[in-house]
Amino acid sequence: MRWRAVLVTGESMLPTLRPGDRLLVREGPVRQGDVVVARHGELMLVKRAAFRQDGGWWLESDNQRAPGRRDSWDFGAVPEADVLGRVVLRYWPPTRPATGLRR
Repeated sequence: MRWRAVLVTGESMLPTLRPGDRLLVREGPVRQGDVVVARHGELMLVKRAAFRQDGGWWLESDNQRAPGRRDSWDFGAVPEADVLGRVVLRYWPPTRPATGLRR
């Protein structure tokens, strides 16, 4: 099992995640409703795994009105190999509870 740390930028996952949040991601399989980290071209995305489609995952932003938001509504399902893992913990800032990471 591998782990990675991720920094949230942008507002596409508000209110669940905010810019500046730091996340711990566990590499491996994900389930519908998980907040995940995925690769799309040169971008690293933090999105919600909505459902499986065409051998991959349909990934959505929690905040569809965020400026610059990019998700599967723009580019379709992300191949499963490009979904790197699920967010298991928000470790920064410590004053906010880690809620909404799973639906």
